[in-house]
Amino acid sequence: MKRTSLLAFIAAAGLFAACGDRDGGAYKQSTFIMNVPAQVKVYGAGEAEGKAVADAIFAEWNRISGEFSFSDQYSLTSVVNKKAYGEWVKVDEEFMTLLSLSLDYYRLTGGAFDITFAPLWPIWKDAASTKKMPAKEEIIRALSNMGSNYIQVDAARRMVRFSRPVQINMGGVLRGYCFVRAAKMLRESAPPYKVELWLGSNMLAYGKGDWEYEVKDPFNEDKAFGRLKFEDGVVMSSSGREHFVQIEGKLYSHILDLKTGYPLENFSSLVVYFPKLESENFLASAVLAVMGQDKAFAMLSRMKGTAAVWIDGAGRETVLANEGSGARWEKTKRFF
Repeated sequence: MKRTSLLAFIAAAGLFAACGDRDGGAYKQSTFIMNVPAQVKVYGAGEAEGKAVADAIFAEWNRISGEFSFSDQYSLTSVVNKKAYGEWVKVDEEFMTLLSLSLDYYRLTGGAFDITFAPLWPIWKDAASTKKMPAKEEIIRALSNMGSNYIQVDAARRMVRFSRPVQINMGGVLRGYCFVRAAKMLRESAPPYKVELWLGSNMLAYGKGDWEYEVKDPFNEDKAFGRLKFEDGVVMSSSGREHFVQIEGKLYSHILDLKTGYPLENFSSLVVYFPKLESENFLASAVLAVMGQDKAFAMLSRMKGTAAVWIDGAGRETVLANEGSGARWEKTKRFF
């Protein structure tokens, strides 16, 4: 697949005039990608140069969103879902890389992260709408039609086959992959200005500066719970309260443990700082969240320079800051 060249976009920037928003001296461009807000801010660049950066990154993110979409009937994911039960389907190297990574996550989490979750999601969507718990039999039936262990891969030939009629949805890794691609584009082009990227609640900061990531109060999104401060790097976030649902008077996370079929318990938010994303072998925050705090922090503790904040269901935070991490956690002061 042809990938976007940021260098080419920047080189062509002087050939056109552009209209964009200015935000504190930064060029800003916003849109929606993968059904979440996406934004690029470029600090210290002219309008044409800023637009070139934003256009290149959004073009790449839209390419990723389209090629690996679960809902687009013409995407490679849809082709695989339609044909792979009972026959081998040829995929490209990029698809194979993301699929292999997803299967690694499935094994790493003991099935709590599973890209074959399609039968389960409508059940909880209906439960959120009716505010009634789904029947246990529904959950059991959905789980019986799931399982990444039914995905067969021939990596050498880049072929995929399903031994049962499952459906794959790699949305859980795509936002992290978008940041991997954007970081690579920025490193290769080395623009002489700072760039701030947002995709949903995830942030990438390119160029050394006094960056901040505000963590919202899980019980009041109008208030800040605290802030991560760092010089540059990536912040990946999973918030169970961001789209929480109330069922039969109790709040539930929208993040599901796909091993049990039920929402994660005693969980509000997980925010993880990475000093850099060098390759596709990143750890998506959703993967870490379903592992639980102890296992997630044990894994992150082996990753140089990382930091993390876990907020439980009662709003209590636990902070991890590895030696050499450039990130600092500051809790918002409360006045009662």
